Amino acid sequence: MSSSSSLEGTTLGKYRIVKALGRGGMAQVYKAYHPQLDRYMAVKVLRADLAEDAEFLERFRREAHSVSGLRHANIVQVFDFDVQDDLYYMVMELLEGDTLRARLNEYRIRNQRMPLAETVRILGDVLRGLAYAHNEGVIHRDIKPANIMLNKKGEAVLTDFGIAQIVGSTQHTASGALMGTLNYMAPEQGLKNQYDRRSDIYSLGIVLFEMLTGYTPFDADTPLAILMKHLNDPLPLPTEIDPSLPVELERVVLKALAKDPDDRFQSADEMAEVLQQAAAHLNGDEQPATLPPSRFPQQAVFSGAARSHITDHRFAEADTDANIQPVRWAAAGDTEAGLPSSGLFGDLTGRIRSWRIPRLSVSSAIFGGLALFLIANMFAVALSNFSGKPLLTRAWSIEIFLTASLLALIGWSIERHWLMIPSGIVFGSGLLLAYSAVTGRWQDWNFLWMFELLVLLVSIFVPIRINQIEGAPLAWSKAFGLILTPVCAALSMVVILLALLLA
Repeated sequence: MSSSSSLEGTTLGKYRIVKALGRGGMAQVYKAYHPQLDRYMAVKVLRADLAEDAEFLERFRREAHSVSGLRHANIVQVFDFDVQDDLYYMVMELLEGDTLRARLNEYRIRNQRMPLAETVRILGDVLRGLAYAHNEGVIHRDIKPANIMLNKKGEAVLTDFGIAQIVGSTQHTASGALMGTLNYMAPEQGLKNQYDRRSDIYSLGIVLFEMLTGYTPFDADTPLAILMKHLNDPLPLPTEIDPSLPVELERVVLKALAKDPDDRFQSADEMAEVLQQAAAHLNGDEQPATLPPSRFPQQAVFSGAARSHITDHRFAEADTDANIQPVRWAAAGDTEAGLPSSGLFGDLTGRIRSWRIPRLSVSSAIFGGLALFLIANMFAVALSNFSGKPLLTRAWSIEIFLTASLLALIGWSIERHWLMIPSGIVFGSGLLLAYSAVTGRWQDWNFLWMFELLVLLVSIFVPIRINQIEGAPLAWSKAFGLILTPVCAALSMVVILLALLLA
């Protein structure tokens, strides 16, 4: 038994493995059966490739030791910890229910936000469990919706203390790895690897922001950029996103997400008290509200039945990744460590993402495209008047190139790689038409039409292939606009000059 990837049907200690439930950053979780107790359990097995690392083993032992001492209704119960055939495993209660992440997904696909009363109730449960853990000297360090379970009674249970750190004890990180999930991570934790109870408060504040608005407040293309936004960017006000939100809840969010830990709630008990005061102003009969149009892009979801209904897979799966390098040690070219390699397109995606292409507003894209139209046509008209030759009778194909560049710029601004399809078709067709229009050899269309099929196939295949690579669509939508625009401008100038020579 050398791998934890084929354990179904085997036995670990007293527990017979029934089926796999999920995988985290450092372990695989299985459903298991205890025949003597006639009871199902959850068994967390350390990944086989990590079991040889002494630091990972120490962290796994510490997790079991720290969490097994916690006894609270809002914290997952740990029953056992053992080793068998070099497999390190931990036995926990099997919670029947779903994650907060999956619950939020269900609301998200209906374009609704969670009712405020449900939001307050879930957050109150988590704060009670978190306050108990903090008082016992345990920091969670990876609070996110995927680590909050909602059981059949509707109670929220905090799970996965996989990177919990006993307050005041020696740090145990895997080769200095950055532990946590970037979109929910406190700035001091991500930037300096410093954390305390208030870091958990910040992460829970991000969860509250998402429950209220449907989105996390800070997003970017690279881990470094996300952390810089946590550190430097002002927090979007929830009431600006949804004016119907109570200002009392907004104040809870603002204080929890203060960038300076000294300005946050100093304990989970303090946050819970203020939350209850805010809850006194809520309407208990409120129904799920429709989310207003948001300036945030729709985020991908990867858990629960709702995942099949989400089409915009913008985010990578937000599970703890022990392979992310600390920002202070990562070289500029390493900020995308862990990006899956997928052949040619995967390698190109890694290079493109290292360019750190800035965002482009829709108004700037449209203005830039129209300005390029104006400049190219004015140049052609001026040159035609100066030379006395009707250049546009041969150079009219520049309008096709300019249309392709406008589509590419719009794709860059709205960050949708699917606009590569019409832009690529228009650009490829422009090349073929430019040849015939400039040279006057229209009879060559007897064989040139075959290249039109190639243009169609490439323009459709490339975006589909890119869509299959994590993180690639956003990078390619921006890079395509960045590259195609100057190419189209240059080709327009070349066509105009060739028309002048051949006219």
